[in-house]
Amino acid sequence: MASDYFMPAEWAPQSSIWLSWPHREDQWEGDLDTLQEKFAEIAATISRFQRVDINASSDLHLQIASRFLAVGGQTENIHLWDHPTNDVWCRDHGPVFVKNRADQSLALLDWGFNAWGGKFPPYELDNAIPSHIAEALDLPCFIPGMILEGGSIEINSCGQLLTTEAVLLNPNRNPELTRDEIERRLKKFLGVSEIFWLEAGIEGDDTDGHIDDLTRFVNDTTLITVVDPGGLDEAVLARNLAKLKTFRTPEGEPFEIHTIGLPEACETEGWRLPHLPASYVNFLIINGAVLVPQFRQPKNDRAALTQIGDLFPGREVIGIDCLDLVKEGGALHCISQQQPA
Repeated sequence: MASDYFMPAEWAPQSSIWLSWPHREDQWEGDLDTLQEKFAEIAATISRFQRVDINASSDLHLQIASRFLAVGGQTENIHLWDHPTNDVWCRDHGPVFVKNRADQSLALLDWGFNAWGGKFPPYELDNAIPSHIAEALDLPCFIPGMILEGGSIEINSCGQLLTTEAVLLNPNRNPELTRDEIERRLKKFLGVSEIFWLEAGIEGDDTDGHIDDLTRFVNDTTLITVVDPGGLDEAVLARNLAKLKTFRTPEGEPFEIHTIGLPEACETEGWRLPHLPASYVNFLIINGAVLVPQFRQPKNDRAALTQIGDLFPGREVIGIDCLDLVKEGGALHCISQQQPA
C-alpha cells in the first residue's frame, strides 16, 4: 500500500539521476546542438559520482552516446532507455521514487502531468514516462490521482514538505480537489506528516512558482531561500521569508534560514531575461557533490558557489553554466530526478 512508503530527502544515498534528452528543434530559444552538449556535460559530471539514466527515443541513442563520450563521461555509468519524450523537464514529468518503510524496497509514484496547467502541449509522451520507468525497472507503481510536478515539492527526512499555494492550489492543476484533499494525498503517498505552504514564486515563472526555485532544505533543520532586495520580486520573496520564520522543526525549534540573492538579469546576444526564472537554489544534490547553476555573472556566481558549498560540507561543489537552460525556464534541479539507493 502507498501509505507504507516515504519519499527520501534528496541528500539520502542515490542509485541514479534520471534525465530526459533534448531533441526538438522548435522547443528552444537557443541552439539545440548547444543544449545537447550541455546535457552531455551535465550527464558526464554526474557520472563521476553515480549512474545516469536517460529517457530518449532509441533513434537518439547513438547521438547521445557520442556526445557523452566526447566530454569524457564514465561510460559504465550511462544507461539509455527507449522512452520517447516531448520535453526535458524530468523533475516534473518523471516519477517520484519512494521507499518501503519496512524493507526499504523501491516503488514509484505516477502523478499526472499536464505541462504546468496545459501551457506547453503536447505532453502525452512526458505523461507516460513514469509508467515506462516502472515497467523498465519492474517496480510497483502507485497512481495518486492528481496533477503534481516534482519541482513543486521539497522534502526533508523528518516528514516535512514545502510547497506553494500558487502551484498546488492553482485551478489549472487540480480544480476538483480542495486544499485538505491535496494535503491528504501528499501525506498518504509521500509519507509526510506536515506541510508548509508558501504563497507564491518569482514573477512570470511558467510553472506558476515552483518551490525548487525559491526555498530548499539543506538538511532537516536548515533552509536556504531566495531574496530580491530592491528588485521585481522583493515583496513576494519577503513574505515567503517571513512565513518561513514561523515554521518549526519536529522538535519545535525554528529552522536555520540562509538567504541568497537572485542573479542579475540574464542576458545573451539578442535576448534578455529579468531575474526570472534564474535561481541559484535550483541546485542538484548527488552522491558526494552538489551541482550549482551559474549564469555568467562571475561575482554573483562565485558567491553562490561559496555560500551553497559551505552549507554542504563534505560534498564537492561544482558550478554548471545554465544560461542556455534557463532561457527555456529551468536549471539543474528542473531537468533531473533522483532515484534513491
